Amino acid sequence: MDVIERHVRGLPPLDERWSPRAHDRGQLAAALRAGRVAGTATHPLDNVRANALMLIDGDPDKLFGLTGIAGALGLDEILDLVGEGAGVPIDLEARYGPVEIEPEPILDACEAAGDRLARAAADGERVVLATGHPIGLALLYHALDRMLDDGGAEVQRLANGERWRDPHLAHDWLVDHWGGVGVLTDGREPRHTHGPDAMQRMLDESRPDLVVADHGFAGAAIEAGVETLSIADVNDPALIVAKAMGRTDIVVVMDDHVRPDAYWPCFQAIASRF
Repeated sequence: MDVIERHVRGLPPLDERWSPRAHDRGQLAAALRAGRVAGTATHPLDNVRANALMLIDGDPDKLFGLTGIAGALGLDEILDLVGEGAGVPIDLEARYGPVEIEPEPILDACEAAGDRLARAAADGERVVLATGHPIGLALLYHALDRMLDDGGAEVQRLANGERWRDPHLAHDWLVDHWGGVGVLTDGREPRHTHGPDAMQRMLDESRPDLVVADHGFAGAAIEAGVETLSIADVNDPALIVAKAMGRTDIVVVMDDHVRPDAYWPCFQAIASRF
């Protein structure tokens, strides 16, 4: 059994919730709250503030491969942007406590992404899908892969099998794919990653018309000037800052670390535009 097959066997199946159908928007919003994609974020305010400060200081793990964003904005400005994206202002005087996410901005951003993806499918564009969250967001990306392929887009599997070595680690890194969804693996399992390396290698092979990604996969694509639809959690503000700087247009701000099957309302909101 290979790395991807073993990984997929541990994920929930794509059940009927992942088949495009008409849904009341209120129902989707309620489902986002029930699945904890919206509501109280997994990451509390002290974590959100700490990560924003690390971004300001230029920590590579928080930059996602983006240049020109370290120090571009102050802490309060970043927190205001995160609150705006999440639909709930953050108290700039607070240091601890919950961070809240409203479902409506998630659905708005997903519908905007759906409009763009529908055009990509209708025009047969080359699309790359990739995630640094190979558990939480896996089903969402896989459902998008299936829908785009059925709709006429060319979903590319770039740099598949490419291998490289970090001199500080005892294993290689590899680009692998579940269908058309790119992930980073260590040869044993797909790995959660903020790094831009895998996407940089993918774009060295070919330049797609559109990238759908998160973390460093999205950051590297934005840095390369490729149109990108991305997902950002409230404690990972790099992509949100990139949007504020005019470098990308659509960023879905939501909790990206809950059950894989909780993201079906996001898929339905996207699919509603096809």
